[in-house]
Amino acid sequence: MSTKKPIDDKTIRHVAKLSRISLTDEEIDLYRRQIADVLEYINKLNELDTAKTPPTSHPLDSLRNVFRKDSAGKSLAAEDALRNAPRTKGDFFSVPGIIE
Repeated sequence: MSTKKPIDDKTIRHVAKLSRISLTDEEIDLYRRQIADVLEYINKLNELDTAKTPPTSHPLDSLRNVFRKDSAGKSLAAEDALRNAPRTKGDFFSVPGIIE
């Protein structure tokens, strides 16, 4: 592999600990190999000459967000909005308190 610093089991265990997940030895081996493959691919990309390539946020120039016109419309009546709520209090949803 052409990664500059090989990924070892210790690194995978450290990342798993930071992520608060437990991994079996088989999973550690699998993820170590997969991450090493990803890093090897990135190293291949680093060999490309990108000096004449402008920075971009997306490869498609024609991509754009399509927004609908923002216009006021009729909203739901409180009775309709609260119809399926498990608990209500007046014209409001009633939820358990989380701050004492």
